[in-house]
Amino acid sequence: MAANIVEGCAREGAKEYVNFLNLAFGSLREAGYLIDLAHRLGYLRDESAAKLDRQYNECARVLSGLIRSLGRPS
Repeated sequence: MAANIVEGCAREGAKEYVNFLNLAFGSLREAGYLIDLAHRLGYLRDESAAKLDRQYNECARVLSGLIRSLGRPS
């Protein structure tokens, strides 16, 4: 996820940057799924899963806000 954001920063225009932010958001969603799966399979305790969920939600909120502030590419 962070690598997508860094790569997007290196691009010339806002449209390309937002595309990479959207890729980062997709990667974040994958991570959220894996957190849920690990919890359901018993690899994460309730407390650990809850902490990761809070961190996931904060990242999603911030990244979504950044994407909205820059506008979605057409």
